[in-house]
Order: sequence, then structure tokens, then C-alpha cells
Amino acid sequence: MFHSVAIIGAGQMGTGISQYLAMKNIKVTLIDYKEANIYKAKQSINNNLNKLLLKEKMTNDELLQVQSSINYTTEIDKCSEMDLVIESISESLDKKQELFNKLNEIMNENSILATNTSSLSITKLSAMYKIPSKVIGIHFFNPAVIMPLVEIINGLETSKDTIAQVNEFIEKINKIPVFVLDHSGFIVNRILIPMINEAVFVLQEGIASAEEIDKAMKLGSNQPMGPLELGDFIGLDTCLSIMETLHSNLGEDKYRPAPLLRKYVDGNHLGRKTKRGFYLY
Repeated sequence: MFHSVAIIGAGQMGTGISQYLAMKNIKVTLIDYKEANIYKAKQSINNNLNKLLLKEKMTNDELLQVQSSINYTTEIDKCSEMDLVIESISESLDKKQELFNKLNEIMNENSILATNTSSLSITKLSAMYKIPSKVIGIHFFNPAVIMPLVEIINGLETSKDTIAQVNEFIEKINKIPVFVLDHSGFIVNRILIPMINEAVFVLQEGIASAEEIDKAMKLGSNQPMGPLELGDFIGLDTCLSIMETLHSNLGEDKYRPAPLLRKYVDGNHLGRKTKRGFYLY
């Protein structure tokens, strides 16, 4: 069992994972190079905990325990002290390469380096790290506090010991692991993101409005959230990045990103995170 865990990247996913682990009595260090991101993450977690307190789903003592279990910092050197480091920065191979270069100098040889990537090759990322056998994919789903699934993805050189330790950890924090071969999009995003992309094509072609598309999919396929609303929730920039990765790696036209999706991202209409996407928030 890991006793000390660092999360790198105080975005939506990194913040959610940190909160969840702290709620499971895991000591967490949330790291981001921007002070503003750290401040925003701390505010978000505190707001979430206060909502749980008001709903009587958490006691005041439990709230204080969770808050005390999270250390917020901009110092990446803290990773040298950790049993497990989970990187959850943006879906950019270049940015992950830059991060891994730093971690190569910092992390000790007994630590495991996990990536929360939703589409990039674990094998390719492993090759960037000094000990490829210690690299593994641990893909949480948004919101991490609620969604039970974690995809576990091993790279070409990921060791059996690394897989076993991570599997034990995921089960002990009451998540449900699903093991996936290292392939673009893994399971969920390989199916889900192209569905969102196809909904964007339907909107782009004027077949129906965003509201009607989402209504049809909710009522016709019993989905709790329509694909365009879900795209806004995930982040349209993330959806575009995953589609580009699928298209590049698999080379099939069915994974071509919808031009309208790209236009929205170019215009910074990214969904909930920018208060505007296919809907206004």
C-alpha cells in the first residue's frame, strides 16, 4: 500500500483525485507550478467538502481530517519523498516529456510513476522515464470523487510488481479496476469521444440543434447526459486532443475531428471551464 502520494497538475482531474484520496485517508501532495491553480484547487476542494457537510454526508471532524490530509505546493522536488506519483497534466506529449525529464532527476528508484492520460501511449511515456518498468497508466474518470472506474494500463515494460501494487491500491481506495491493453483511447474514450465527435458533426450539418441532439440521446439511449453536454463537461479541448490522438495513431477517417469542434476550441469555447461551449454556463 502506498503511504505517500503526489498528484501533479491541479486541474479538474488532479483536484478531484486529490480530494478522493484524502477522503480515503491517504496523505496527498497536490503539485502545480502555478500558484493560481493551487489556490483554485484548494478553494474547489473546500467548497465541495462544505457542500457534503451541509448535506450531512460528512461530519466536521471528517472535513478537517480531509483538509489536513492534503498538502498544496508548487515544489516538484516533493516527488522525491513519494511512494506513488500520479501525473495529471494536460494531454500534450511535449509537456509530459518536459515533466518526465524533471522527474528523472528527482524521483527515487522505488517509487512508481503513474499517468492519468486518457489517450496517450503508456509505452511511449514509459520510454521517457529512467525506469520504464515503474511506469503505468491509472486513468480516473471525471468526477473522480464519484465515478467508480479506473482503467489500469501497462506499457510494454511495466513490471508485474508495478501492476500488482497499483491494483492493490485501487481496490483499497474502493475504486473498480479494469485492465486494458496499451492502445489509443483505451476502452472508454475509444468509444465515448468518437460518439461526442459524431454529435458535433450532426450539429455542424444542421440536422438538429444542440438541445435536440442531447434530448434525443438521453431519451433514446437512456444516457444521463447528452453527448454535447458531456463534451462541455469533459472540456472540448480535451475531446479534440483525444480525437487528434486517435486519428493520428489509428489513421482512420472515422476518427477525424469535426471542424466545428476545432472551431470551438480555437475560439476558447471549451465548455464549463470557460463558461461557454455548446451551451452557456
